[in-house]
Amino acid sequence: MQVQNYININQAAEQLLNNPKTGSSTETTVNGLSFQDIFQAKTVEKASPEMSLKFSKHAAGRLEDRNIRMTESQMERLTEGTVRAQMKGIKDSLVMVDSLAFIVNVPNQTVVTAMDQTETNDNIFTNIDGAVIA
Repeated sequence: MQVQNYININQAAEQLLNNPKTGSSTETTVNGLSFQDIFQAKTVEKASPEMSLKFSKHAAGRLEDRNIRMTESQMERLTEGTVRAQMKGIKDSLVMVDSLAFIVNVPNQTVVTAMDQTETNDNIFTNIDGAVIA
């Protein structure tokens, strides 16, 4: 006859707490990466050049008419602001970059309109459901 060795709950808890290889740790990992590592990598991946924003004809015209030239840093911050808006579930966002204001349709990753400081004197923005200062 085969005898089964049963352990009580206290012995099981002690085994789990003292041997992290057999128990569940506080940080779940996949291939050695924690959830936070994977999440941050995916966030950076979304903000990478492959996820480039599109500019509507109206927005491109506004930039050209006002002779607004964006630096690479400003473009990166606009993209990062759009990613942050997406993570918060914002659909139409005001993204402020320095003295520039952009209305971005987040799901389509499209800049709908762009304004510089001279046009934002009223400081009124409509048809948005969130704002990001990048």
